[in-house]
Amino acid sequence: MKLEAVTTGYRGHARDLGRQAAESDDIDLVVALGGDGTVNEVVNGLLHNGPDPDHLPGLAVVPGGSTNVFARALGLPNDAVEATGALLDALREGSERTVGLGLTSGTKGTEDEAVPSRWFTFNAGLGFDAGVVGRVEQQRERGRKSTHALYVRQVLRQLLGEPSRRHGLITLERAGEDPVTDLLLCIASNTAPWTFLGNRPMYASPKASFDTGLDVFALSRMSTAAVARYGTQLLTSSPERGPHGKHAVSLHDLSEFTLHSKAPLPLQMDGDHLGLRTSVTFTGVRRALRVIV
Repeated sequence: MKLEAVTTGYRGHARDLGRQAAESDDIDLVVALGGDGTVNEVVNGLLHNGPDPDHLPGLAVVPGGSTNVFARALGLPNDAVEATGALLDALREGSERTVGLGLTSGTKGTEDEAVPSRWFTFNAGLGFDAGVVGRVEQQRERGRKSTHALYVRQVLRQLLGEPSRRHGLITLERAGEDPVTDLLLCIASNTAPWTFLGNRPMYASPKASFDTGLDVFALSRMSTAAVARYGTQLLTSSPERGPHGKHAVSLHDLSEFTLHSKAPLPLQMDGDHLGLRTSVTFTGVRRALRVIV
């Protein structure tokens, strides 16, 4: 085995390296050492010209971020050394699986400017949760360390700064079904759990899986009582039961749906803030990427 190690030097570098690997004739495997943002960049580079798991290099992930949702969802230890040992065993044994991914396309701004398509590995969100991610990124740019306590503080600040917690701007549309209107947040999950708070898994869509389409969790009310109810349900969620109630929307195994907003709202993918969007189409692509596990 020949191993070439490259240190990323700028935002988007991991994507460029993934694309180079995909276009090479002699690279069989790309190992991403980093957090979910780094993994997302590598995946978007590998799949620049579309999925082809039988011919593209495989992907292995060594968790090096603060949360590492994708690596942990694959069943890897949340420790770089232990995960490396597990991956070496998997390589020796030829253990791998082909997972589904999410793909988005959409528009931003008042003039509906088109934006490039982008892949995500475990979740994407429009509205409230993306606003929290944006606040966290602003704090990190000021030198704050990314911790779970930082995320909790930004959730509270986003909640206090939400202009309307009773009437949402988002409409969800899918073929053959009535639209779901007045949503305040909408999270598309490609796997479960949705995220981790320390070592505690949180399940917004417990039935989400790498082997099915996309699941959706959305809220149409974020009053103080609603936030307390659904926040508690998230903290106590399990693989058998997620948040539920009259203001919660849960959809399972969707192949495609579109979110429209009456005003530009923040969008996040795999914990990376991508700016404001007015319309986003989500597609669940099965068997998109070969991973070592």
